Amino acid sequence: MPATLDELTHKVEQQLNVIYENIDLPMPITELSRLLIDEMNIPNNFVEPVPYTNHWSEKDMMLITYGDSIVEPEQKPLKTLESFMDTYLNDKINSVHILPFFPYSSDDGFSVIDYSSVNESLGDWQDIEDIAGKYKLMSDLVINHCSSRSAWFQNFIKGSGVGKDYFFTADPSDDLSQVVRPRTSPLLRETETAEGTKYVWCTFSHDQVDLDFRNPHVLLSFVSIIRQYLDSGVKVFRLDAVAFLWKIVGGPSINLPYTHEVIRLLRTLIEHTEPETVIITETNIPNTQNLTYFGNANEAHCIYNFSLPPLLVNSLITGDCTYLKRWLMSMPPAQNGTCYFNFIASHDGIGLRPAEGLLSDLELNTLVNTMQNFGGRVSWRTADTGEQKAYEINIALFDALKGTIGGEDKWGLERFICAHAIMFGLEGIPGIYIHSILGTPNDYEKLKNTHHNRSINRHRWDYKLLKEQLDSDYSSHSKVLTRMLALIDIRTKQPAFHPNATQYVLHLGLQLFGFWRQSLDRKQSIFCISNVSDEKVELRLNELNLIVTDDWVELISNKNIEDTATELELMPYQTVWLTNLKNE
Repeated sequence: MPATLDELTHKVEQQLNVIYENIDLPMPITELSRLLIDEMNIPNNFVEPVPYTNHWSEKDMMLITYGDSIVEPEQKPLKTLESFMDTYLNDKINSVHILPFFPYSSDDGFSVIDYSSVNESLGDWQDIEDIAGKYKLMSDLVINHCSSRSAWFQNFIKGSGVGKDYFFTADPSDDLSQVVRPRTSPLLRETETAEGTKYVWCTFSHDQVDLDFRNPHVLLSFVSIIRQYLDSGVKVFRLDAVAFLWKIVGGPSINLPYTHEVIRLLRTLIEHTEPETVIITETNIPNTQNLTYFGNANEAHCIYNFSLPPLLVNSLITGDCTYLKRWLMSMPPAQNGTCYFNFIASHDGIGLRPAEGLLSDLELNTLVNTMQNFGGRVSWRTADTGEQKAYEINIALFDALKGTIGGEDKWGLERFICAHAIMFGLEGIPGIYIHSILGTPNDYEKLKNTHHNRSINRHRWDYKLLKEQLDSDYSSHSKVLTRMLALIDIRTKQPAFHPNATQYVLHLGLQLFGFWRQSLDRKQSIFCISNVSDEKVELRLNELNLIVTDDWVELISNKNIEDTATELELMPYQTVWLTNLKNE
């Protein structure tokens, strides 16, 4: 590992040689390497990162939210968000992912106009720094594309200034048939420029124009952006849509080796600047491809567990955990220095590509139809064959779990809590969407106003109304928050719930989904077992082989297990956490 600035420079040069091996650069690799290190402001006496170090523990719990998910008159939303977290979450949740808080033109923030500014309607950099001073802050690095209204793209149109050569173009006559995309809009955007008509590559929409990392100045610009975010207190970088970063005409243009090397390079630069900083890759792709973004513990520190939401929802609406269990058994344990980022709801929806090859077509169709019956919408993509396929289900998780394939029932709240109890117990860091912790249902009014399917799960709360709901003992929102925080409080005190603690899947039949966790020091064991059905189910404790000389307790109910050979009756959607070492 590099021990001096010269050795670090040499390592960066090697990585740059891989990225730009077939590209005629406007500068020597040695110069580019020095520029990158200077842009990151890496000091001569930098701290050498320790390989395979876990920058997380069982105490880590991430809230996922927009900067304006909660608003109050006469106050900037970032201040309102800070107030909400301080009042309701401060001693339970230690991290927050604020979705893009920059000026933008579309896609609720993911079409960035200016990476260096905070959206004035949300607040300013001081507001960001205030939150970062109290909570571990995750920020998006929207690295694949930017807004067509950005200064960079306007300079591309003019043919002069920074950005004039920042964008990837192709020709309509090129073979683009293999390109993998999550959208149905045309890939190329016809754009009139000072140099004539050009066709700009747009993976997502024509307002989101793709950047061209073959130009090293694009890389330099993003390293400068990273440096600014670090200075503002960002501790976790979410690399948005990074799988599409590198393009090659004539191929699928996803998950290319150059993309992986760019991530490795950014990690090298970041960890030699701020060793505790974490990189998370957002790659909404089939599971086997997603796993490659760990590299050899030298790419992403964390990857999103995108397969978890569709598989978990499928289990809870069918009462059968077969597919969920099969997937979990196939997941390799994350080696030290890496971990999974678990979530079951997000600002987007329930992605279906990560379930491909895991759920059958029949299961997928049943899942989609059930979600539509519960008020959900479906977003589509164009497959290689030209066929329209469901890409994601857009629905609030609270509504997604209000029934089964048989229809809505009385177990919605229990099913919803069960889903989170399962996620909280799994190997990895849990991320909880703000509208899940608040039990927010589908927002049909916002959907009607925006005509964007994803708006259904992007409600904006009035803080006064929200406080009234949360301060009431009778509202569903108060009940959800109370029970969620109770689970989180228990979870964050148990060493066996460390993101890298040992995990084994249990075989308890179709209706009981279970797994065993063991702390890194091997002192604490927790058996996490959930009834995923709408029927009572008997759990035979002797099947778990509990060590009879230990004193066992069920953490959620705080009840002692007097007889390890007895049976426990699990109510529909009840979860138990059985442990031999209770931590208060």
